[in-house]
Amino acid sequence: MKVIIAEKPSVAREIARVFGANQKREGYIEGKGYTFTWAFGHLLQLAPPQEYGFYGWSVQNLPMLPAKFKLAIRKVKTKEGIVDDPSVRKQLDIIKGLFDEATEIIVATDAGREGELIFRYIYYYLKCKKPFKRLWISSQTDAAIKDGFKNLKPGSDYDTLFNSAHCRSQSDWLVGMNATQALSLAAGTRSVLSLGRVQTPTLAMICSRYLENKNFVPELYFQVAIQLDKDGQLFRAVSVNNFRTKEDAQAVLDKVEDVAAGFEKGGHILNVEAKPRKEPPPLLHDLSSLQQEANKRKGFTADQTLSLLQNLYENKLVTYPRTGSRYIGDDVFATIPALIDKFVDHPDFGKQAGVLSGSKLNKRSVNAKKVTDHHAILPTGEVARQLSKDQQAIYDMVVGRMLEAFHQECIKQITKIAVQSGAKFSASGTVISSAGWRAVFNEPDEDKKDEENSSLPKVIKGEDLPVTNKAILEKQTKPKPLYNEASLLKALETAGKEIDDEELRYAMKDSGLGTPATRAAIIETLIKRDYISREKKNLVPTANGLMVYEVVKNQQIAQAELTGNWEKRLEEIRSGASVANFQQEIKDYTCAITQEMLKAGAVIRKKQQETSA
Repeated sequence: MKVIIAEKPSVAREIARVFGANQKREGYIEGKGYTFTWAFGHLLQLAPPQEYGFYGWSVQNLPMLPAKFKLAIRKVKTKEGIVDDPSVRKQLDIIKGLFDEATEIIVATDAGREGELIFRYIYYYLKCKKPFKRLWISSQTDAAIKDGFKNLKPGSDYDTLFNSAHCRSQSDWLVGMNATQALSLAAGTRSVLSLGRVQTPTLAMICSRYLENKNFVPELYFQVAIQLDKDGQLFRAVSVNNFRTKEDAQAVLDKVEDVAAGFEKGGHILNVEAKPRKEPPPLLHDLSSLQQEANKRKGFTADQTLSLLQNLYENKLVTYPRTGSRYIGDDVFATIPALIDKFVDHPDFGKQAGVLSGSKLNKRSVNAKKVTDHHAILPTGEVARQLSKDQQAIYDMVVGRMLEAFHQECIKQITKIAVQSGAKFSASGTVISSAGWRAVFNEPDEDKKDEENSSLPKVIKGEDLPVTNKAILEKQTKPKPLYNEASLLKALETAGKEIDDEELRYAMKDSGLGTPATRAAIIETLIKRDYISREKKNLVPTANGLMVYEVVKNQQIAQAELTGNWEKRLEEIRSGASVANFQQEIKDYTCAITQEMLKAGAVIRKKQQETSA
């Protein structure tokens, strides 16, 4: 008997349906010589401190460094206290019985780091020795499932993926357990001051930006603006220099040769620079970029977007959602023309799908070397029926981005006009001569939002134009905006470094904080622990979050770049790098931050005593 284990019941049922198996049993389905069972996500976790003899919270136990980690059944809170989840224990017993009878095990948990961890923890906890193979698919369509089963991989091919996941799990336990206990015990507070390998540097980023914004003192500055007339078409030019005082601006304003002062030709065109600019289409979406777009367009949280996308995946409408790749290989690219053709009747995108149908497609998102475990998110081409409004919104973003990514470049004409009228002024404007990929959503060009002119007349170097109006503009410097979920997700990709270029940002993805699959959970964890809250679209720290930040801001545990480097190391382990070296580094780091947190906690206690005295 072959046993197939999925990550959740709904997926197991879907695979069983494809096989034609329909005999329902408690905890599994069977038929056609196969048995289909499931987990409920993470059934097992690394055992709590007491399992290693570290009873209670005590400074004497710190740092807690288990010689060998144990696995424990997921816990639940009851009236009797925290106990093993009875539903988990029951399902594990069912899985054990099936594994004992199996001739072969086929792993169909999500094809990613956490999916591998879920299965391996079950496999090792049950002390199973049976051989297993891996189903590795990027969509849940019937065709993908059938093809995947024809091309099962040896389980050993994914040993390094498990090593990476297990190291991630261990490092989170070591840093989280020790740092949290050290700070909480030393501070003497009644509440738990929770710290974590990824959550703490993320909190530090949010707090640092909030304080920078709050403490920002705006500075006034002035500009001079003039309005020029070219054969009845008015346009605006602004002084090249900014002025610290209104008097300085007024002095320049007084020199402007305007019509009201009797000058008919008050603005001399010093130079006209018109350059075509080719704007390449955006890359296909990975989870993080889609979460950012959904937050900007619809105000969805990262967690909402992941949930909606997962639902679309399980309904066979999109490919694997938890991907960190924005590229596809040549094999997938070969299927794109037929996929685009399926959307020629789409009510919103049909016209642009028709434009692309049969034409040469842009290959910017095609690079097999940049495809990780899964390629970028694509629609599967299955017919979408009865979607909720929110599901439809996410689905349309996936379809729209596919059309954008394979569309032609947007061709712009960027014009800059230099004008002399008592001082130097500049006018700029952008005209789109060929919309290309921008025609898909047909939205305003972000580059044009700060321009003074929606369009510019054709002017010639050396000509003089009347200045019909002039004014002083009073402006002030602005702080960096508070983080919202879109901007925080973008910052987490690069461990806080501000990089706008999407390809450069993508190149840094292995050094970011967390992974596309975990960042939504990090944000929700910080909210759950009352460290941050949502205010409209912004993420702001609570008093509790600011208090923790003040204590840890200069400590290693709050440094985004250090934690980002760990994520890179975990990816290297995925590629075969030493597990032992990483584990030793984490243990050394744990010892160091435990001491740092004990000292920091003592400072909190001392301040509290001084305040109460």
